[in-house]
Amino acid sequence: MLPWQGELAGRIDHEVIDSALLRDNPLGDPYQRPLWVYTPPGYDAALDTRYPAVYVLQGYTGHLAMWANRSAYRQPFIETADAVFASGQAPPCIVVYVDAWTTYGGSQFVDSPGTGAYHSYLCDEVVPWVDARYRTIADPASRAVSGKSSGGFGAMITPMLRPDLFGAFATHAGDALYEYCYLPEFGKAVRYLRDYGGDIGCWWQDFRSRTAFTKDADHSLLMLLGCAACFSAGDNGVPELPFDPHTGQLRPDAWGRWLAWDPVRMIDRYADALRSQRAIWIDAGTRDEWFLDLGAEAFRAGLARIGVPDERIHFEHFDAGHGAIDYRYPVALSWLSHHLSR
Repeated sequence: MLPWQGELAGRIDHEVIDSALLRDNPLGDPYQRPLWVYTPPGYDAALDTRYPAVYVLQGYTGHLAMWANRSAYRQPFIETADAVFASGQAPPCIVVYVDAWTTYGGSQFVDSPGTGAYHSYLCDEVVPWVDARYRTIADPASRAVSGKSSGGFGAMITPMLRPDLFGAFATHAGDALYEYCYLPEFGKAVRYLRDYGGDIGCWWQDFRSRTAFTKDADHSLLMLLGCAACFSAGDNGVPELPFDPHTGQLRPDAWGRWLAWDPVRMIDRYADALRSQRAIWIDAGTRDEWFLDLGAEAFRAGLARIGVPDERIHFEHFDAGHGAIDYRYPVALSWLSHHLSR
């Protein structure tokens, strides 16, 4: 595997979208956002052809430039996605790489007074922007969303909330079954917060004053602060922790707001939307550190319970942890491409 950038058979455009919805967002993050749009081989020649589109969401602390990161002996997803279409493994698609970064490291792709209107940004600005400028098939049967971890969470909830836009999705180790993926982290966070008098705001000031991720607490507390900003912020935008920072005891109201966003718990509320999906890919590693293999299993069981036909679902466990599972992305992309309407 050569360690240098490979030449794409298709093309990737580095665009910028000016978001009205992200103007004046509570964190003061930029409202002009990068957007990468991949067009498959033959796109520029087949001017009368329209294509399905797959929107790709990143995990927590992910940002667009990381899609071009090259690890030893592995190609970045931009190149492995291109190979799916260049090799003829799957019919061509447009692939859209979406930026939803915030100062806290992510948005969970939801609308929140603590971060901004990122769900509406994706659905009401990014999708129409792409449809207006690229030869997409502007129909939910021809539009999918995929992602890993927090991006996998976004890929699960977005078609539930907007089945008028998305008719298929792929989730790789998406956040789900919160009593396993989040609750165990709360006890760790309480211990870390002892050094800051139980005040996550004091940790945040410290974190921003030095090189990031140089203390053991940083990863855990950043995810906690960011998710609290997404799931349990007050109307004033201030994140409320879902537990007492001194004792670790759960705060029922705030924790209940988190649970309302658990994809496993959302299934019954959005059963019709899920039954409308034409293709659903679910996978996770059996050694996932956040037990997201259990979340995947529970989500799959919920889909069966509400009557989503087995033939529309691909479910798979594989031997891995949470990280370095990017080799799964092109496999799911190929599967989605075969299931989208043309």
